[in-house]
Amino acid sequence: MLRVVYEAAEDLKPGQLVAIGEDRGIITVRIRRTADTPTYTRALNGELEKFLATSEWFQLRKDKIVSPQSTECPVRVVYVLDDDLGAGEVVEIREHLGLVKIKVRPDADVDRFVAALNPAIKTFLDAGHWFQHWQGEIVDMTSPEGQAAQV
Repeated sequence: MLRVVYEAAEDLKPGQLVAIGEDRGIITVRIRRTADTPTYTRALNGELEKFLATSEWFQLRKDKIVSPQSTECPVRVVYVLDDDLGAGEVVEIREHLGLVKIKVRPDADVDRFVAALNPAIKTFLDAGHWFQHWQGEIVDMTSPEGQAAQV
């Protein structure tokens, strides 16, 4: 099974806004609880770009398999502030070939963001378009549960 879990954190290193950990079947993204929305979305964009440059997560889209190293349309995750989300919506996930766009309400503090994004990410992954290559094993939504990621 694949999981991406977001957490509000109070114990990150001084100056660190985001910490990303990976293990078999899971990515854990920890965000400094006190960061404001523009700051944490900017930090998420930078850290996810670095993470994806060395990760082995793949998107299966129709008849194509796309990786972060694909030249035509590499996998990337982008967080954007969006004032036009529906009433009560905090996040919205849009997926295209190689691109995952996560729209975020500009006034969403970290706790609210995490509470909204975790169930949305679960639904997103349940669609079955993603897999991870982990130490020679292909891990997807049908694989048995992995261990918790270490950050």
